[in-house]
Amino acid sequence: MTSYTSTGIAYDREGPRGKLPVVLIHAGVADRRMWDPVWPALTRERDVVRLDLRGFGDSAARPAGPVSQAGDVLGALAEIGVGRCQLAGASFGAGVAVEVELTSPPAVASLLLAAPAGSLLAEVTPELQAFLDAEGAALDRGDLDAAVEANLSWWVEGPHRSADQVDPAVRELVARMQRRAFEVTADWADVEERELEPPALDRLGEIAVPVLVLVGGLDLDAVRAAAARVVAGIAGARRVDWPDVGHLPALERPADFLSLLLEWTAE
Repeated sequence: MTSYTSTGIAYDREGPRGKLPVVLIHAGVADRRMWDPVWPALTRERDVVRLDLRGFGDSAARPAGPVSQAGDVLGALAEIGVGRCQLAGASFGAGVAVEVELTSPPAVASLLLAAPAGSLLAEVTPELQAFLDAEGAALDRGDLDAAVEANLSWWVEGPHRSADQVDPAVRELVARMQRRAFEVTADWADVEERELEPPALDRLGEIAVPVLVLVGGLDLDAVRAAAARVVAGIAGARRVDWPDVGHLPALERPADFLSLLLEWTAE
């Protein structure tokens, strides 16, 4: 059964208490369902929280004011009694995870950043611009199917594969999650997104917790560049490369991701 905070953030919490909780923040083409493949095994071992960022999944309540994704995460963790955690974020969620750490360093013991994007993207490369153009054109003409397909083409298979080269179950799950986000936020054009100031990319040197960055070799060049910048900017950050995956390694290789996450968060 889905739980909700007083501000409408949907979350699940399962697993044995005692160690630091592990908190999972989903990608921008997803919601907390992206963690389904690792959830049963992970929650047998650890106390785990997964949540839907505002505008995704079941966090569908229209905000009364500007949205701060990092603020929502910190508010949710405070409300459910998680004062300090080990934080793992995917893509857009990796950027949110970094902003959470920068906003409240005592709340975060370590970071695992899979395919860092969102606030960690330094530039709009031609590949990324092509995606933005395709998604924007589809949304402008009200074609949700085409907008979803654009996201699948760039963020599931990526620039180096065709649709028949990826697991159709992954594609279908991401399609459902992305469509849900489009539907939830259909009338949110006037909702302001509150940006972190100074931005996360300019403050990487402030991060003092252990950081692991996971990079897919088949991902967009903008994401690979962001990963390199994060590793260079954070003292002691480690990098792991999976050459055979794209932008969503946790969905493409869930067993390996589970092993990596458990090893990284072991106390």
